[in-house]
Amino acid sequence: MTAFRASISSVLVLLSVAPLFSGCSNCGYFGQALSGHLSIVRRQHPIAALLDDPSTPAELRQSLQRVLILRDYASQQLALPVDGHYTRYADLDRRFVVWNVHAAPEFSLKARTWWYPWVGRLKYRGYFSEANALRLADQLSSHGQDAYVGGVEAYSTLGWFRDPVLNTFIHHSTGELAEILFHELAHQRVFVGGDTDFNEAFATAVAQEGTRRWLRETGRVEELDRYQRGLAQEREFVAVVQSARQKLDRIFETRAPHGIRKLPREELGVLRAEKERVMTQLRQDHETLRLRWGGNSQYERWFARPINNAQLNTVATYYDLVPGFERLMQQEGGDLPRFYGAVKRLGRLGREQRRIHLMEH
Repeated sequence: MTAFRASISSVLVLLSVAPLFSGCSNCGYFGQALSGHLSIVRRQHPIAALLDDPSTPAELRQSLQRVLILRDYASQQLALPVDGHYTRYADLDRRFVVWNVHAAPEFSLKARTWWYPWVGRLKYRGYFSEANALRLADQLSSHGQDAYVGGVEAYSTLGWFRDPVLNTFIHHSTGELAEILFHELAHQRVFVGGDTDFNEAFATAVAQEGTRRWLRETGRVEELDRYQRGLAQEREFVAVVQSARQKLDRIFETRAPHGIRKLPREELGVLRAEKERVMTQLRQDHETLRLRWGGNSQYERWFARPINNAQLNTVATYYDLVPGFERLMQQEGGDLPRFYGAVKRLGRLGREQRRIHLMEH
């Protein structure tokens, strides 16, 4: 399992409201979203035509056939709204489709959010150009923010457009491909405006459960075992990151309970040193895990750069609430339509009420 395969559920919003922002400060941002999405549309080809074309590479043909099988399973067994999604394929000639910018204050784990019409505030700003994403990250860093840019392999338009299969994720193993498709389709089943943590954890829980079921029911014993081992490692990794976040939260609350505006320079130095100690311990914890996993880790690239609060927050966004959704699924007897109904009812509560319910039940 590749870590933190984020999804952008705000693309529709960016496209549909772009004309309304002509001349405003957001014009450039909405403009890049429009042109980026249209460039993907222009590259799409029907999967049926590619399967009929004898020049289609054998590996791609096999993966596209697998996508069609997964679509049917998602619709018939997972009660996910497949509609016309994933019936077309686009090769973007790049590794990621979108780059997400995440940000947080240097001495706080409160994620920065950006407001979008209809879906509310989300904890990322997505760009179809890596250079543009890095430019925003540099701007945020110059103003004292921790910024993190992560590449995105897949995104959902929440049913407003027919989402295509992309070269950015088609190359994954059977289990990983299933999880990606189920994750993005889950966004179309339930989406609560303005609550990134809720939406991503819900989609993650559905995708992992759906993938386990599909691998088990289709008799892919070895692939299921490999997928389960990957999830176990993922849980261990998430645990050490959560531990680091808890340590940082205590440090920030103790030494800067009212912010840092009035703190002397010496105290800021102490804060930075304590923060760095936590990050160093996190790296050591990961190294311990890596050795226990046989010397290999799917998270090595995640540790290849300096770690900051914004990067830690991406883990919290996708995984903090997953256990709560898994418990809710168990309470509904594994019946997914009933589970979706319970999640929708949760979505009608206030954000803090939703979080408390998922964390405590």
